[in-house]
Formats: sequence, structure tokens, C-alpha cells
Amino acid sequence: MDDKPESMRGAADTGASLDRRAELSEFLRTRRARLKPEDVGLPDFGRHRRVPGLRREELAQLAGVSVAYYTRLEQGNGRNVSAEVLDAIARALRLSDAEHSHLTHLAKPKQHKKKPAKRTEQVRPALRQLLDSIDGVPAYVSGRRSDILAWNRMAAAVFGDWSELPAQERNWARLVFLKPEYRDLFVEWDQKASDMVAFLRMDAGCHADDPRLSALVGELSLKSEEFRRLWANHDVKEKSYGVKRLRHPLVGELTLNFESFRLSDGTEQVLITYHAEPGSPSAEALRLLASWGADATKAGAAGAAGATGTSGA
Repeated sequence: MDDKPESMRGAADTGASLDRRAELSEFLRTRRARLKPEDVGLPDFGRHRRVPGLRREELAQLAGVSVAYYTRLEQGNGRNVSAEVLDAIARALRLSDAEHSHLTHLAKPKQHKKKPAKRTEQVRPALRQLLDSIDGVPAYVSGRRSDILAWNRMAAAVFGDWSELPAQERNWARLVFLKPEYRDLFVEWDQKASDMVAFLRMDAGCHADDPRLSALVGELSLKSEEFRRLWANHDVKEKSYGVKRLRHPLVGELTLNFESFRLSDGTEQVLITYHAEPGSPSAEALRLLASWGADATKAGAAGAAGATGTSGA
């Protein structure tokens, strides 16, 4: 029996692309299934529903399109669909901004097609210098597919010395789902895992023809039951800031605020920093880690070490 998601079958072993039509179909179906009639102002007469969520005809009515038209779209046929229709469907489905963007990428890929990523993403020397100059807070750069591209000493002190990992393993998704020590590191591991999969879903919507991304999803689908379950949900979201609670093996629990800064140079790289509230126990713990300095950690850069890249705070 093949346990991989429908849109991923064949990708793990062949490097094939994700099936964009299947992605569109499954995304619309799962978004429709999460809505109840009362959520969108429709009467619920208590009739038994064979499947959860709104019926196709109810969704079509809300979006102002014919049932046949919406059915074709949910079957993955987004050919010639207009932006106005997608906007109407997004409103009917109560999509978030991130979900709306994802729907548009899936349905109208030609309008969003980007150049394929280079085999090895490079971090600009000036950006590596900036990382090195940030002494007191963990900071790193990620690129496509959640790969970790470059980091400073404090990031190594908090998250582990990534320079000791093979280049292909410097990837947040692999660390979160395949490395037991990262399950221990994140106090709210379930939330981290959910956020990681939601990020990869966004990336897949933009780059469904990326064989390296589909190979990553295929690998994780084969090796992690939790990843398979989360991937099947088709959730997408973007988190540019928030709070992470970590269980550090040396200094105990850390509560850190993170901020993500997307670079405007067209690389899709993101600079992510973590900081503690001034005067907090976590701030003192970071100060202690910083005082150990080079004895305990090493900074790194993918450009020098050969890693490749994506984001995920």
C-alpha cells in the first residue's frame, strides 16, 4: 500500500515535481471541509451530511459561480480562472491572506513562475558579516525549502552546531521531524512541526516544479508519520514573528521572541533573529551562553560549507 499523499506519489524516488492539479484539488476540498453552514451564514436544518463541511453547491452559491464551474476547479482544472473568481472563492472559504495567496499560486502558476533555484544557494559576504556582528542574539539565514544557509555563534550555542551536520541535513524540516534532539529542544514541538509543514506547503505552492522540494516532502512522508498527517491537512500560513520556548540542555528553559526579515534581493532568503526580554532569566541565560563563546560554538555559512537553503523560524 502506498501511504504517500496523492500529490506526492512518485516524487520521493524519481525527483518528480508535485502534482499542481492534485494540490489545488486537495487544498480546496480540505478548506471546504472545515466550514460548517453556520460559519458562513447558511441555515443548518440538521440533515445528515455524508462528508464534513459545506457541500460544493453551497460553496458555489456563496462564491457566485455555477456548481459545474466550481466542481471543475476543485477537480484541479484552474485553466482560465480569473483573479476575480479566485477572490470570490477565497472569501467564501474564509481564507487567510496566506491561504488566498497559496490558492492563487496553485490555480494560476504562470503568473507566479519564478526562476528555478540554484543548486547551492549563496549568502552574500556582507550578510555573513552582519551575522557575525550580532554578538548577543542567535541569528541565522534560511532560504528555500527550509534549508539553513548561515548562522552566528549564538545560533550555534542555542540550536546546536550545524557545521557538524552533513550539508543536506542542515534543513529545519529534517531536523524537526527526523532528529530526536530537536523534539526535546522545542517545548511546543507540535506547534513547531505544524508551522514547519505549513511553511513547506507555501513553498510548494510557489515551486511545485522543484524536484528537490518534492524529494524532501517525499523523504519526510516516508520517514515520519507525523509529517504525513500534517501534510495531508493542507494548512498554509506565514509567521514572521512570535515566541519560541526552548529546553536547552545546558541553561534550561528559554523563552525567546523571534523576528523574520525577508531580504529584498530576489533570493527568497530570510534573516531570523531571536532575543529575550531584557532582565528576564532567558536574557541571563543567553548572556551566559555568549560568555562561553568560541569554546562551545562555531559560526557557519552555507556558502563556505556547501549547504543549501529555506526558511522557518
